[in-house]
Amino acid sequence: MVGVLGGARMLQVARKTAWHSAGMRKAPLLARYFSHSKSESSQASTLEPGSQLHGFTVEDVQAVSELKLKALRLRHQKTGLEWLHIDRDDNNNVFSIGFNTSVTDSTGVPHILEHTTLCGSKKYPVRDPFFKMLNRSLSTFMNAWTAHDYTQYPFSTQNAQDYENLQSVYLDAVFQPTLREVDFRQEGWRMERDQQELGWKIKGVVYNEMKGAFSDAGSLFATRAEQQMYPGTTYENVSGGDPQKIPELTYEALVEFHRTRYHPSNARVYSYGSFPLAPQLQRMDAAISPYVRQSPIQVPMEVKPFGERMVTEFGPVESAAGPADKQTKFSVSYLTNDMRNVYESFAMSVFSGLLLQGASAPMHKALIDTHIGSDFSSNTGYSPFTRQTSLTVGLQGMADKDIPMVEQRISETLARVGEEGFEQRRIDAALASVELAYKHKTSDFGLSLMRSVSTGWFHGVDPVEYLRVSENVERLRTDSGVFQKLVDRYFANSPHKLKYVMLADPKYMQGLEEKEHELIQTKLASLSSADLAKIDEKNAELAEEQMRKEDLSSLPTLTLDDVAADAQRYAVDMGVCAESVPVQWRTAATNGISYMRAINAVRDKYPDLWPFMPLFCEALTYQGTGARDMAEIETDIRLHTGGISFSPFVTTDLDNLGHIEAGISFGSHCLDAHIDKMYALISELLRETNFANSSRLRTLLAAMATNMYNDVAYSGHAFARRLAASTLTPEMDAVEALSGISQVRFLGDLRRSGDLARITERLEQVRDVVFDRSTLRTAVTANAGSAEANQQALEQMLAKYPTEASDALRSQGAKFASSASRFFCPLPVSTNYAAQATRCIPYTHPDSVKLQVLAKFLTPAFLHREIRERNGAYGGGASFASVQGIFSFFSYRDPMPHETMQTFNRSLEWLLTHEISDREMREAKLSVFGDLDAPLSVSDEGMAYFTAGITDDMRQERRERFFAVTAQDLRQVAQQYLAGNEAQSRTAWI
Repeated sequence: MVGVLGGARMLQVARKTAWHSAGMRKAPLLARYFSHSKSESSQASTLEPGSQLHGFTVEDVQAVSELKLKALRLRHQKTGLEWLHIDRDDNNNVFSIGFNTSVTDSTGVPHILEHTTLCGSKKYPVRDPFFKMLNRSLSTFMNAWTAHDYTQYPFSTQNAQDYENLQSVYLDAVFQPTLREVDFRQEGWRMERDQQELGWKIKGVVYNEMKGAFSDAGSLFATRAEQQMYPGTTYENVSGGDPQKIPELTYEALVEFHRTRYHPSNARVYSYGSFPLAPQLQRMDAAISPYVRQSPIQVPMEVKPFGERMVTEFGPVESAAGPADKQTKFSVSYLTNDMRNVYESFAMSVFSGLLLQGASAPMHKALIDTHIGSDFSSNTGYSPFTRQTSLTVGLQGMADKDIPMVEQRISETLARVGEEGFEQRRIDAALASVELAYKHKTSDFGLSLMRSVSTGWFHGVDPVEYLRVSENVERLRTDSGVFQKLVDRYFANSPHKLKYVMLADPKYMQGLEEKEHELIQTKLASLSSADLAKIDEKNAELAEEQMRKEDLSSLPTLTLDDVAADAQRYAVDMGVCAESVPVQWRTAATNGISYMRAINAVRDKYPDLWPFMPLFCEALTYQGTGARDMAEIETDIRLHTGGISFSPFVTTDLDNLGHIEAGISFGSHCLDAHIDKMYALISELLRETNFANSSRLRTLLAAMATNMYNDVAYSGHAFARRLAASTLTPEMDAVEALSGISQVRFLGDLRRSGDLARITERLEQVRDVVFDRSTLRTAVTANAGSAEANQQALEQMLAKYPTEASDALRSQGAKFASSASRFFCPLPVSTNYAAQATRCIPYTHPDSVKLQVLAKFLTPAFLHREIRERNGAYGGGASFASVQGIFSFFSYRDPMPHETMQTFNRSLEWLLTHEISDREMREAKLSVFGDLDAPLSVSDEGMAYFTAGITDDMRQERRERFFAVTAQDLRQVAQQYLAGNEAQSRTAWI
């Protein structure tokens, strides 16, 4: 997903389809690092092409100075396995192994195999070692995913022993999985009697996951359009699995797919960071030495050009917020370059951004500013994820009668770009954004590099080519007329052009249910009574297996001794600017970038204005000002900053759940050479935004209403949790109003009202009450040498800052009061989301840490088995939001939400009678410390204090309390705050 500036609405551009295993934890550690000798850690630096080590030959060594790394490409001599090692001074080390898994059907075999390989292996014969390792590790990331052409298993960690443990589990999982039929039936699909309706149903984790994915109107549109774009190739199939096709997959076909695809000759291995390479090579050589080299399976990847084709299909209603006659989606896709041409792919990606992104983009002016549709379609943009890439331009929320006009405007706009090209300042701004992005220090840099090289690498591209960003930037700068040439080559007379239409059918979801019923009846008709008895027997075996108590002694684990006793500290200095505005200064190695953030608190709550805050924040980077249109401002923002963002801000008092701080947060970052310009641009937006530009306001409102409605199908568990907690505390009440179902409805009502004059008046009132220097605080993170420049620029911005909020609307608002205990929100989706929330205690209460450990205990010990394995939901668990003081249960893409609601309560009953072992306590705490010690991007260091008032000393005290939590403490807080606490608990079902 590509953002339009920092805080403006997000434009969905060429979303890569990747089906993920549940259980990703982006929650790292600052654990005690295992030491290694200088000779080991520097060995990668001494290797040269032709060097041989543990069965591998070094094929190439390249230094990439701009990224401060050395890239080594190696190949296993016996099997041909390819390995890319990135030697870089970074403690957050990454490992990944992946396989080319291109498909010839839509049964989802690589996706289901991805799940079942992680259900036990020869060395680790336990059910689901992947999820169990989440709590035996201090990993900063663990996941697996299936993309178009490949499946990957990545993890990252800062602990050397943890790295070795996880590498061992992953390698045994992919090369020696048990692949039991019982796991295939749990993770893939199975027939099962529906005890409530006295019939049959289809269950399975992947089956239900894909039902949820196909309920997302945008995802469905992009998937179906791509299938039509590439007939006769692997891409006409759904690698994740089509729910109508998944039940065609047999267990035998799964095993055969593993035999032919999960082979070292078909593998790509990626490693990154500061850990020594040699031991990794040695472990890999031992794991794959029994294999012999084999030729890869070939599947068709290049489509035969079909000229121009138009396809019309039906899909779900796009948005309840949109007009009934504007529910159509339409896109035009053009076949473009071979993805193995790295420079041309880079040029195409820049071309796509210039063509589509932002107020100054030609397609935005032609299609969005003209109000033909609510927003670009979900597949709009350049897609570099297929062998032959494509660029798509489309609209959603449009009338089907406007399709000819949209097609004409797309053609005319491309022709104009072919003649005139793009404005040079916009090109310079786009390239400046690319360069700044690579200088920005992120905590997951190694994973980001892996993602950037993977697709091309699986298609035979030298992955190091993707790392030479500056070379491509400089080549593009000197490539005269490059964008006009691209138009002439791929768009002027396209030999392969798809026009795809999806019409909204209000009964589409009902039709899916009917098709599922027909599928079940067809299968039942082919089964004898003996066959049905056998299915019942296998289901009983699965239920027994899911309840079986396991011996986990074979799995490696860290201990609490591997956790650092002391929390990482982030030194900050407090100062004042413009006589009264507090400033938090942090000096750090920022690679020549300055980061600025500010919070403007709103002392009074202004209940009538609060729901307008999200629209207000988006409008600040979309409307333009009285003196300049947004196209001009946007180019300046791209030229001089990494984006400017505005967002609503809410946090709870650390000592009192009834008190909150609310307002607006904004920030930006830039190269030190552009500090003055960054602060000047922020000042211009917050003081001069023209909310009265009704044309742009109408466009923005339509896009926000549509996109937020569509987000519910993808993130329903988050919406359910917000809704459940909304009547428990003032913060969650505000969060629901700002980003929950209430906001979805509010935006829809605003759009339908069409009263732009009233909306403009409200937005101007929000500005009057929000921007007030007396309630402002700021934070700056920068190099030591740029502090003075930031101070001066900040002083200049504050000199023009409003000094007092308007009194005209000053109001304390209604006092918060708890209300409804149950919420049900029906939506046209194939799966459900359930949540239960309970108000507990504030951050500083001694029992807060116990509740946090309790959530980490309940998820793997009880909820994962019951919600995912037995009920068939894609995911579920418990969490405790320590600052908000809310303990919550949730499920994701859940076919049995009623049973899940009962499971939430049964988990507490189970806990109170369960004898919690020392191992379970250790694992719960390891999971907590993994979250606490997550590596931070430099821009986030010290932000816990700035945003919520959490000091380093408070974090250290809390850390020491975590170490001291006992099993009895978990039972005590469960009994005291959760079990039978209906007065403070709420449920929601979406």
